[in-house]
Amino acid sequence: MTQYSIVTDVNRCVGCLACSTACKAVNGVPIGSFWCKTLRIGPNAPIDGVNKADGSDYLYFLTVQCQHCENPACVQVCPTEASHKLEDGTVQVDKEKCIGCQFCAMACPYGVRYLNEEERVVEKCTLCEQRVAQGELPQCVAQCGGMARFFGDMEKGLASFEGPELGASRVKLADFAEPFTDADVHALPNAGNDPSFRYILRKFAWQG
Repeated sequence: MTQYSIVTDVNRCVGCLACSTACKAVNGVPIGSFWCKTLRIGPNAPIDGVNKADGSDYLYFLTVQCQHCENPACVQVCPTEASHKLEDGTVQVDKEKCIGCQFCAMACPYGVRYLNEEERVVEKCTLCEQRVAQGELPQCVAQCGGMARFFGDMEKGLASFEGPELGASRVKLADFAEPFTDADVHALPNAGNDPSFRYILRKFAWQG
């Protein structure tokens, strides 16, 4: 079964917010709401007592959005089946069926859904289904200036994931990213919903 997903190379993310702003622009996300949030984690104290070369603390950036879970809690609690999972693995909201009860928003462990006050329906990241259906990348991936985000099908493996265009073709995660192991691949905390997005976070070079 297809499971579309995004993999973010955290070591490459520079926190430029291009993904967040591009998403808002192309999807018309209301002011004050986000489909894709860019969080700054830190500054944090050095890990295991190992300092950076200059003795300073460290920080990194984490992008958080709908994880298009394999077993989405939002779908399970929706009384009208407005929240539903498609054959491509994405979780979508049918605005014609949504009654704005927000049960899905309360069930989501990642806080990535909100009520559109004007339309009185719940919204969230759609993984740019309108673009993906035409063979394009999600806007947040296409606009990633740090070349840190890649899109693909989890069933085909991370090596098949593609990123923004570089020259005449899209970059491949397997060819572009620095080497990583399975131990470097992480997901957001699993509350029984099995999030599909992945984050590559290698041990920082200054940690030895």
